[in-house]
This record gives sequence, structure tokens and C-alpha cells, in this order.
Amino acid sequence: MRLWPRRRFLQLSIGAALLKGQTLAAQAQVLPLDTPGLDHLDIIVPDVEASARFYMSLFNTRLHAQPFRGGQRYFVLLGEMNARREVRYLAIGAANGRGTGIGHFCTTVRGWRENSAAIWAAMTRQIAEAGFGSFPGSTGFGGLFDDPDGIEIQFLPSPDTLVTAAVPSDLVLSNQGLVRPLGLDHVLLNVSDLDQALRWYRILYGQESSLSGNLVRFDFPDSLTHILLREPAYGYGSTPGIASFGIKTLPFDQEQVGSLLAELGAADINDVNGSLEFVDIDGLSVVLIPT
Repeated sequence: MRLWPRRRFLQLSIGAALLKGQTLAAQAQVLPLDTPGLDHLDIIVPDVEASARFYMSLFNTRLHAQPFRGGQRYFVLLGEMNARREVRYLAIGAANGRGTGIGHFCTTVRGWRENSAAIWAAMTRQIAEAGFGSFPGSTGFGGLFDDPDGIEIQFLPSPDTLVTAAVPSDLVLSNQGLVRPLGLDHVLLNVSDLDQALRWYRILYGQESSLSGNLVRFDFPDSLTHILLREPAYGYGSTPGIASFGIKTLPFDQEQVGSLLAELGAADINDVNGSLEFVDIDGLSVVLIPT
């Protein structure tokens, strides 16, 4: 059996330790994420055509679609799409037996293509060290995974581009609605344990911007978007999940848009400090925020 000289053994040991330290340092550099903020929402509904028509009747925008699992998946653009197909959007897909709701929210990540492996490794290590157990990694397209409450999050490269297979849809006429959308404003997440959720989301997004009572706010200045965490009191509407979302818009006539929403079948329409809150035809809570 070959015996290593002591000096050589120490050199190898030191080299391995340095390499491990460099690996951990590289992982640390990718977290918190370098993200502009919220990009899109995925909505799952029983009737995708009805939901697409609802939002296209409300928004002055364009609709795209792609074949998906034997049907169509629709993309309501939340702004103008440039030549590189960069745009924020609402993705509307069929529930296919699942409950109606917001499937996931997406935050894009700068350098995702080259750093995704390091990001997964860093998340795996830091999530375990924080006491959350084993992190399984991505379960879907791009980076798709759950937080401790089962809320689904997606990472995509920044800037995001509309799905290549999506093409303009003739389901409805474009640019017929009263409200011009400018992108997402926020998502509000109901969590079961605010302290636990705060520790977990800090791993991804760094220090929160504010903490007041049962509400935590993460701000993303580059996109003027926000993630809100709330631990609601026990009762109706307290189930963990994406409770509501906000969309930035150009200014609009509150009374006129409120009447339109009522005609379209929306419920609980309220003017709150200049923003218009409502529940859409699928029971999803939305707020329009003129800027």
C-alpha cells in the first residue's frame, strides 16, 4: 500500500479545504438573488376562454396563446411587448381538476442561465442550515419550487420573454378594454407562520423592506414591485397561498371601470384610496393601482 508523505497529505488537505471554501463563497454570492422583482403570475381556472375574455374586456392590451395539454394557454400582456418578446403578463391555464387559484408567481433572476446550478446549491445549503430540511430543487420549467407553505415560486432568466410558442390570439379583439396595464405591482401571500416565512424568504430576497404587525414587505426598486407576507387571523380566507395580486395601470375613471367590472361579473368592487379592488369571475382577488 502506498503511503502519502506527510507534506503531500497536508497540501492536498489544504487544497481541498480551500476549494470547499471557494465553492461556499461562490454559492453565497448568488444569494440573496439578483432580481428585478415580479415578472408574471400563473392563474389556473376551469374555463380559460371565459377568464381570458374577462381580462381582455377590462384591459386595453393584447392576447397571446399557445397549445397546452390539449387546450389553449392564454397570455394577457401587461404592457407593450418589444422585438425581443420582453413583456410581463398573466398566464391563464386550465385547472384540469385542480382547484381554481393562482398557481405561482415568478421573479426573474439576472444571470440565471449561468448561475442556476450555484443558486440551487446555495439554496439547498442555506435552507437546510436554517432548519427547513431538505430542499428538493426544481420541479418544473425554469426553476419551479414550493415555499414551506406549499406556495409555488418560479425563477426565469431576466429579462423574461414571452413563451416562444405563444402567438397572437383571435379569441377576442385586442385593445378594447378601458384600463391600460403597466405590469404587476405586488402579490400578497398568506403564510401559516410569519416568523418562519420571513426566515425562508430572506434567503431568497434578502432583508425585508418593512415589518409591521402581521405584514412583511419585500420591495424591488428596479421594477417597483413587491412581495407581501401576511399571517392572517384564523378564519375564512386564512389558508396559506397567494391571496391576491395587484396590477399597475395608467390612471382610469373609477366609476366607469367599476361599472364595467360589474357588467363583466366581478364582485366586491371597492375604491380603496384611489385603487380599485374586486373579485374576478373565478373568485381571485385583484387590485388595480393607477400610477
